[in-house]
Amino acid sequence: MASARFPFALSAGTLAVAVVAIVAFSPPPVASAAGRSVAKATASPAPLPSPEKLLQLIRNQFRSHRPPPPFVSYTIVRKQETAEGYPDELNSYTEHVWVRSSDRAALARRVYRDEYRGDMTFERPAFNEPRDPGPPTADLFERAPIKPHTGLNDYIPTPEPAASLQTLATVKAVGETAYKVVNVAIEGPLLHLSVEPFRDVERNRLREIYADKTTYELRRVVATDRLYLDGGVSYGVIFTVDLQMLQGRPVVTRIHGVVGDGYNDDGKVVDYWFNDIRFPATLPDWYFDPRDYAAHTADAPI
Repeated sequence: MASARFPFALSAGTLAVAVVAIVAFSPPPVASAAGRSVAKATASPAPLPSPEKLLQLIRNQFRSHRPPPPFVSYTIVRKQETAEGYPDELNSYTEHVWVRSSDRAALARRVYRDEYRGDMTFERPAFNEPRDPGPPTADLFERAPIKPHTGLNDYIPTPEPAASLQTLATVKAVGETAYKVVNVAIEGPLLHLSVEPFRDVERNRLREIYADKTTYELRRVVATDRLYLDGGVSYGVIFTVDLQMLQGRPVVTRIHGVVGDGYNDDGKVVDYWFNDIRFPATLPDWYFDPRDYAAHTADAPI
């Protein structure tokens, strides 16, 4: 095979200039796709705050929405099963509830078919009490009572402090004193904190906390509660409580409960749904005094 020849000759000086020109005008090297991938893979995400700080951020974000609106109305749907696993129609029902947040006094009416409603009854919804849980604006970081209040007027909650006072208290807080965080995991868009009480296991009732990993808004908690039966007998319950945002604040929308401590009778599995949650600007005073119900039967809300 014949060797190739240049059609003209270059002197040594001309050759040197050409080489310099080629080097000077050559484009800079471009990183390969593989090199870019390696660079991206080595980038570290921002570290999470400490477990204790995360818990404090979630709690403070939840408490930043408090106190709740002065009035809350909602429909609660309760469904449970018999011991044999069939729907328990007797203890499954729907109620409309109107609550005054300052003392949790409430008017309730059972909802039956069509437009028929039950009598007006006075209630005080609460967790860890011998009555249905609620309201949907309840403080989920609140401790359980030392003992249950069987009478609706045995204990009247005091109004929560104003938001400005709550903020001052938050500034002074050093850390979470009720719980220790035993595990932190990221599950999709959520932070999952597993917590254990330092003390008062019966009263400090949170066990699992799920919050938005960006905003720290509460999305779900797993908490203890109790089922109270006649005769002073009670059984431990595990509640899984789901929350959604409504008008810029977290509200409870569903509770799934399972009774433990060896209980195997009707209502071992119970579910609550909180629907049609509203924040009325005002409600009549007589809603919250059962002594006035008889005089307002024609005005009863439906």
